[in-house]
Amino acid sequence: MTRVLNAERREPVSGTTRSVVVFLHGYGANGADLLGLADPLSEHLPDTLFIAPDAPEACAGAPMGFQWFPIPWIDGSSEEESMRGMMSAIEDLDAFLDALMVDEDVLPEQVVLFGFSQGTMMSLHVAPRREDAVAGIVAFSGRLLNPEALAEEARVKPPVLLVHGDADDVVPPQSLPQAAEALQAAGWQDVYAHVMKGTGHGIAPDGLSVALAFMRDKLGL
Repeated sequence: MTRVLNAERREPVSGTTRSVVVFLHGYGANGADLLGLADPLSEHLPDTLFIAPDAPEACAGAPMGFQWFPIPWIDGSSEEESMRGMMSAIEDLDAFLDALMVDEDVLPEQVVLFGFSQGTMMSLHVAPRREDAVAGIVAFSGRLLNPEALAEEARVKPPVLLVHGDADDVVPPQSLPQAAEALQAAGWQDVYAHVMKGTGHGIAPDGLSVALAFMRDKLGL
């Protein structure tokens, strides 16, 4: 049985929803952690609903936050627990996206997944395995899980923007070229990349500007 994800939202400034950006936060954070990005983005995406679910599990490594799945080297969980948590979270996120599109009356091509760190891992794993392609995936400071299975398991190949800080000491910066190579090897045509110079494990203004341009393009705005 899937778990219902609690989500915070920012309504479109225009009052009309023509697109949706789904923020997927990192390990130990919550939906509100990324929802603040709606403030600078909404001016340029006035018909966009921004929605940010909390991950389904309380986070052992950050008691006030949430996790999509355990991370053994941080919280002492086993690889089996991590994999089991990830598979459950995948089902939860799929169900959340299905319900979102019905509730908001939007099509997949009107939806962007915007992930950070562990949220990026979820975005890059879930979106290609869905029946219909979303408009795009914005993937900050994460990595591609199980790249060896991607070519066989991908049902769709939505456009992907990979963004990473070259001073990231949490998720190695080389995760970006590794993901890009795996996506291209699996048949992706639309893969874009941006390196945030001097940036650690975070989202710098230049990265957000590139993400905004990508989203406007893929949403046809």
